[in-house]
Amino acid sequence: MSETIKNLKVAFAGESQANQKYRAFAKKAENDGFPNVARLFRTTAEAERIHAEGHLGALEGIGSTAQNLQAAIEGETYEFKEMYPPMLDAATAEDHKAKRMFKFAIDAEAIHAQLYKLALAAVNSGKDIGANKVYLCPLCGHIELGEAPEKCPICGAPQAKYIQV
Repeated sequence: MSETIKNLKVAFAGESQANQKYRAFAKKAENDGFPNVARLFRTTAEAERIHAEGHLGALEGIGSTAQNLQAAIEGETYEFKEMYPPMLDAATAEDHKAKRMFKFAIDAEAIHAQLYKLALAAVNSGKDIGANKVYLCPLCGHIELGEAPEKCPICGAPQAKYIQV
Protein backbone atom coordinates (compact mmCIF):
# COMPACT_ATOMS: atom_id res chain seq x y z
CA MET A 1 0.00 0.00 0.00
CA SER A 2 1.38 3.39 -0.98
CA GLU A 3 2.24 6.01 1.61
CA THR A 4 -0.43 8.32 0.19
CA ILE A 5 -3.14 5.66 0.55
CA LYS A 6 -2.06 5.07 4.16
CA ASN A 7 -2.14 8.82 4.76
CA LEU A 8 -5.59 9.15 3.18
CA LYS A 9 -6.95 6.41 5.45
CA VAL A 10 -5.50 8.09 8.54
CA ALA A 11 -6.77 11.50 7.40
CA PHE A 12 -10.25 10.12 6.66
CA ALA A 13 -10.46 8.53 10.11
CA GLY A 14 -9.18 11.65 11.85
CA GLU A 15 -11.48 14.05 10.01
CA SER A 16 -14.46 11.73 10.55
CA GLN A 17 -13.77 11.58 14.27
CA ALA A 18 -13.29 15.34 14.46
CA ASN A 19 -16.66 15.83 12.75
CA GLN A 20 -18.43 13.67 15.32
CA LYS A 21 -16.53 15.13 18.25
CA TYR A 22 -17.31 18.72 17.24
CA ARG A 23 -20.98 17.88 16.75
CA ALA A 24 -21.08 16.50 20.29
CA PHE A 25 -19.22 19.57 21.55
CA ALA A 26 -21.79 21.78 19.81
CA LYS A 27 -24.65 20.05 21.62
CA LYS A 28 -22.88 20.58 24.93
CA ALA A 29 -22.15 24.25 24.21
CA GLU A 30 -25.80 24.76 23.22
CA ASN A 31 -26.98 23.11 26.44
CA ASP A 32 -24.54 25.25 28.43
CA GLY A 33 -26.02 28.44 26.94
CA PHE A 34 -23.33 29.27 24.40
CA PRO A 35 -25.17 29.29 21.06
CA ASN A 36 -22.40 31.06 19.15
CA VAL A 37 -19.76 28.62 20.39
CA ALA A 38 -22.14 25.84 19.36
CA ARG A 39 -22.44 27.41 15.91
CA LEU A 40 -18.64 27.53 15.63
CA PHE A 41 -18.37 23.85 16.57
CA ARG A 42 -21.10 22.89 14.06
CA THR A 43 -19.47 24.88 11.28
CA THR A 44 -16.08 23.33 11.99
CA ALA A 45 -17.69 19.89 12.09
CA GLU A 46 -19.06 20.52 8.61
CA ALA A 47 -15.61 21.61 7.42
CA GLU A 48 -14.17 18.36 8.78
CA ARG A 49 -16.92 16.42 6.96
CA ILE A 50 -15.90 18.13 3.72
CA HIS A 51 -12.30 17.08 4.30
CA ALA A 52 -13.32 13.49 5.16
CA GLU A 53 -15.51 13.20 2.07
CA GLY A 54 -12.67 14.49 -0.10
CA HIS A 55 -10.30 11.91 1.39
CA LEU A 56 -12.84 9.12 0.87
CA GLY A 57 -13.24 10.23 -2.74
CA ALA A 58 -9.48 10.18 -3.26
CA LEU A 59 -9.47 6.64 -1.85
CA GLU A 60 -12.09 5.79 -4.48
CA GLY A 61 -14.31 4.75 -1.58
CA ILE A 62 -17.52 6.04 -3.13
CA GLY A 63 -18.98 3.75 -5.75
CA SER A 64 -22.38 3.21 -7.30
CA THR A 65 -25.36 3.19 -4.97
CA ALA A 66 -25.43 -0.62 -5.14
CA GLN A 67 -21.68 -0.79 -4.34
CA ASN A 68 -22.13 1.69 -1.49
CA LEU A 69 -25.03 -0.34 -0.07
CA GLN A 70 -22.94 -3.52 -0.23
CA ALA A 71 -20.09 -1.75 1.57
CA ALA A 72 -22.55 -0.52 4.19
CA ILE A 73 -23.96 -4.04 4.68
CA GLU A 74 -20.44 -5.38 5.16
CA GLY A 75 -19.53 -2.59 7.59
CA GLU A 76 -22.68 -2.90 9.70
CA THR A 77 -22.43 -6.70 9.74
CA TYR A 78 -18.81 -6.55 10.87
CA GLU A 79 -19.78 -4.17 13.66
CA PHE A 80 -22.62 -6.24 15.12
CA LYS A 81 -20.99 -9.65 14.59
CA GLU A 82 -17.30 -9.03 15.24
CA MET A 83 -16.45 -5.56 16.53
CA TYR A 84 -18.98 -4.87 19.27
CA PRO A 85 -19.46 -8.28 20.95
CA PRO A 86 -15.97 -8.41 22.51
CA MET A 87 -16.30 -4.75 23.48
CA LEU A 88 -19.59 -5.53 25.23
CA ASP A 89 -18.01 -8.53 26.97
CA ALA A 90 -15.13 -6.41 28.26
CA ALA A 91 -17.39 -3.58 29.40
CA THR A 92 -19.70 -6.07 31.13
CA ALA A 93 -16.75 -7.73 32.88
CA GLU A 94 -15.56 -4.31 34.04
CA ASP A 95 -19.13 -3.19 34.83
CA HIS A 96 -18.40 -0.09 32.73
CA LYS A 97 -21.24 2.19 31.66
CA ALA A 98 -20.14 1.69 28.02
CA LYS A 99 -21.89 -1.70 28.07
CA ARG A 100 -25.23 0.03 27.57
CA MET A 101 -24.25 1.77 24.32
CA PHE A 102 -22.28 -1.26 23.08
CA LYS A 103 -25.45 -3.37 23.46
CA PHE A 104 -27.56 -0.71 21.75
CA ALA A 105 -25.01 -0.60 18.92
CA ILE A 106 -25.05 -4.38 18.41
CA ASP A 107 -28.84 -4.40 18.13
CA ALA A 108 -29.07 -1.26 16.00
CA GLU A 109 -26.27 -2.24 13.60
CA ALA A 110 -28.02 -5.56 12.90
CA ILE A 111 -31.16 -3.65 11.93
CA HIS A 112 -29.12 -1.20 9.83
CA ALA A 113 -27.62 -4.12 7.89
CA GLN A 114 -31.11 -5.55 7.26
CA LEU A 115 -32.39 -2.18 6.05
CA TYR A 116 -29.42 -1.84 3.71
CA LYS A 117 -30.12 -5.34 2.36
CA LEU A 118 -33.71 -4.30 1.60
CA ALA A 119 -32.42 -1.14 -0.08
CA LEU A 120 -29.88 -3.10 -2.13
CA ALA A 121 -32.58 -5.48 -3.36
CA ALA A 122 -34.68 -2.50 -4.41
CA VAL A 123 -31.77 -0.76 -6.15
CA ASN A 124 -30.75 -3.97 -7.92
CA SER A 125 -34.26 -4.13 -9.38
CA GLY A 126 -34.05 -0.49 -10.48
CA LYS A 127 -36.29 0.83 -7.71
CA ASP A 128 -36.03 3.03 -4.65
CA ILE A 129 -37.13 1.78 -1.25
CA GLY A 130 -40.87 2.10 -0.75
CA ALA A 131 -40.78 4.06 2.50
CA ASN A 132 -40.55 7.82 2.16
CA LYS A 133 -40.38 8.32 5.92
CA VAL A 134 -37.38 7.30 7.97
CA TYR A 135 -37.36 7.55 11.76
CA LEU A 136 -34.39 7.51 14.14
CA CYS A 137 -34.36 6.80 17.85
CA PRO A 138 -31.96 9.45 19.19
CA LEU A 139 -31.16 7.36 22.26
CA CYS A 140 -29.94 4.10 20.72
CA GLY A 141 -29.74 4.58 16.93
CA HIS A 142 -32.63 2.31 15.97
CA ILE A 143 -33.98 3.13 12.50
CA GLU A 144 -37.52 2.44 11.34
CA LEU A 145 -38.93 2.88 7.85
CA GLY A 146 -42.50 4.09 7.34
CA GLU A 147 -43.68 4.93 10.84
CA ALA A 148 -41.98 5.12 14.21
CA PRO A 149 -42.94 2.27 16.55
CA GLU A 150 -44.96 2.94 19.69
CA LYS A 151 -41.89 1.95 21.69
CA CYS A 152 -38.29 1.50 20.54
CA PRO A 153 -37.57 -2.23 20.32
CA ILE A 154 -33.99 -1.66 21.44
CA CYS A 155 -34.06 0.89 24.26
CA GLY A 156 -37.74 1.28 25.01
CA ALA A 157 -37.93 4.99 24.15
CA PRO A 158 -41.46 6.18 23.41
CA GLN A 159 -42.57 7.01 19.86
CA ALA A 160 -42.54 10.74 20.68
CA LYS A 161 -38.73 10.62 21.04
CA TYR A 162 -38.19 9.42 17.45
CA ILE A 163 -36.90 11.95 14.94
CA GLN A 164 -38.09 11.91 11.34
CA VAL A 165 -35.04 12.25 9.11
